Amino acid sequence: MRREQRTTPQRSVALVFLAASLAALTACVPGTDGGDSDQASGFPEDDIEVIVPFAAGGPTDTVTRMIGEPMGESLGVQIVVQNVEGAGGTVAAGQAATAAPDGYTMLMHHIGMSTAPALYDDLPYDPLTDFETVGLVTEVPMTIIARKDFEPNTLEELVAYVEANQDTVTLAHAGVGSASNLCGLLLQDAIGVTLQEVPYDGTGPALADLVGGQVDFMCDQTTNTTGQITGGEVKAYAVTTPERVESLPDLPTTTEAGLPDLQVSVWHGLYVPAGTPEDVIAVLTEALQTALADQGVIDQMADLGTAPVDADQATPEAHRALLEEQIGVWGDIIGASQGG
Repeated sequence: MRREQRTTPQRSVALVFLAASLAALTACVPGTDGGDSDQASGFPEDDIEVIVPFAAGGPTDTVTRMIGEPMGESLGVQIVVQNVEGAGGTVAAGQAATAAPDGYTMLMHHIGMSTAPALYDDLPYDPLTDFETVGLVTEVPMTIIARKDFEPNTLEELVAYVEANQDTVTLAHAGVGSASNLCGLLLQDAIGVTLQEVPYDGTGPALADLVGGQVDFMCDQTTNTTGQITGGEVKAYAVTTPERVESLPDLPTTTEAGLPDLQVSVWHGLYVPAGTPEDVIAVLTEALQTALADQGVIDQMADLGTAPVDADQATPEAHRALLEEQIGVWGDIIGASQGG
């Protein structure tokens, strides 16, 4: 006959103490609900917004959407892109800087993050103190392109043409501080001319007007121009990198075409507001690295003349080091161009 097990008062007290002890231990274990030692526990629980400082369809938007889907799959949520245009990216960056530092708002920005301090006296944010870096994404070559019926056929001819017609030639760009604007400034400096500039709210609409023949020429990233170049919608003169790009093998470099001093490429990186917990940033960085290793992303970037950065560059540390270095570099370049 089975003997019934009874709980004595002493046993009840022991069980209470045991339960309390287990609860206390659980509170100390990272990743449980019992404490704050792992603030990223459960993150993310909702969709994440990525603010893009330029129009939909532009190169920064393209890069963002390219990595957004695999990042979202890795995180188990949706990556929602919000395009906030204006003032060469400063409106979007200012909005992102004041967002809640919880990892649910990120900013995708390019080289313009490092040039803004030299371009704007009343910048509403500090790139180094108002943001935390998540990781670099890609470095994109620039191309020099024109409307397809523009008279010059080579970069050498383009240089001669703008020298003779600098009062009437129009140079489009995506707004002050944009990558296309910076490339255009370097181009004018290399040629020794001052052209009539036509700013847009993003290279998407600028490129649309170029294809439509409303402006003469511009600089733009391969992620935005490769399709138009290979499709014959625009006339291409050169790529602004030391080596040719695989997606445009017939396009010469600026060095080959006679402008060796015109060298520029556009790096992109992800940011979150200052104060975002380190463990949340670590989750986002891991998702970024996963996305950059995705073969689909690698193939898409290759088709557009670029490639993901190596994993050791897709880190907060490497990203911040480049940002600090580039702020100094562009501060000197822009200061010199402005007579400072």
